[in-house]
Amino acid sequence: MAKTFGKHGFRIALVSRTQDKLNQYADQLNEMGIEAKGFAADITNKMQLIAEFQQIRNTFDTIDVVEFSPHNGNVPVTPVLETTVESALLFTSELSAMIPSSMFGNSGIAMSGLRNYILNLHERLLPHGVFVGHMSISPLIKKDTGFDPDQVAEAWYDLYERRTQAEETFPKGIKQLLK
Repeated sequence: MAKTFGKHGFRIALVSRTQDKLNQYADQLNEMGIEAKGFAADITNKMQLIAEFQQIRNTFDTIDVVEFSPHNGNVPVTPVLETTVESALLFTSELSAMIPSSMFGNSGIAMSGLRNYILNLHERLLPHGVFVGHMSISPLIKKDTGFDPDQVAEAWYDLYERRTQAEETFPKGIKQLLK
């Protein structure tokens, strides 16, 4: 996603717990001509997250899009209307969020709950000019296949750019194939 949005003129702030890993990713993006920087923070540590988001604003001035991918660990809850952002929140989940599968029972429960939250958030924030999007992706993501991560990123950018629907699957239409 960082490469795809970067190719479209976005500057990239990467957030994760490990600064060394972030620096490697930022260096790769910078070599591609994409302005990027890593900001180490644990998403479960509110003070770290606040400090790093302030650093992101100090570095890049604005935050236009936030993409959150699932993680392991507990995250404090925030009511939908107390969540603030200037532009867009993008959430990625696996397909079990939309298509029940006994094989993915444990993660499917969590992913479908996340999807419910995302769609409610979308409905409540859209009138305030905030787009919240959800991309439910195949767990078969692998470079140089029909499930290439660069293709996922392009699908994400298309959903973000169009803003005509709150969610999509990758690959597009896979939901109908799996029924």
